[in-house]
Amino acid sequence: MAGGPGEWRVSAEAPRGYAKGRAKRREILDQAMALFGEAGYRGASLRVIATRSGISHTGLLHHFPTKEALLLAVLEHRDDVDDAWLSVGGTTGVQRLRRFAELAALNAGRRGIVELFSVVSTEATAADHPAHGYFVRRYENSVAGAQLTYEQVRQEGALRAGIAPDAAGRQLIALMDGLQVQWLLSDCATDMASVLRAHIEAQLTVAL
Repeated sequence: MAGGPGEWRVSAEAPRGYAKGRAKRREILDQAMALFGEAGYRGASLRVIATRSGISHTGLLHHFPTKEALLLAVLEHRDDVDDAWLSVGGTTGVQRLRRFAELAALNAGRRGIVELFSVVSTEATAADHPAHGYFVRRYENSVAGAQLTYEQVRQEGALRAGIAPDAAGRQLIALMDGLQVQWLLSDCATDMASVLRAHIEAQLTVAL
């Protein structure tokens, strides 16, 4: 979700204006993700995002012509940032499962983004929703990545007998997203990281 996830790479030969445009787009996404996290999608204003990004409202619309377009870009940007964080140090197998639990703890500090994701992912089950294709691809990639991680755990000899990597990977993604809904509805009382860690540890022959 070529280069490392979440990175914006521009070749040395790229025109200066192109590089500056990519950098400004990245800044807009960072500011939008922060404001969506603070105020939610409905409460976030494009004009405020533009001001925080140091450009005019018209300038922001040059990069993202609608709030909907910005929303989709923010969701993809969030995935890129999370994928980069999960992959720091080239983590695989048990180490990567540990990072999934740590990601749940990280999400507990950004309610607005979690709420945004939960609401839009539900709405996007409709085939005509503008984010439908994004979420179809996202879940295909997320499940495949989790399944690969469990297969790596099996190869490391750390997966308990009877645990199938394909099923375990799909269950992990379902649990993470389901916990986010419970966390939101409990007014953030649900300890997502602890529940997820306990689930993962029950599948392993080593300590997480």
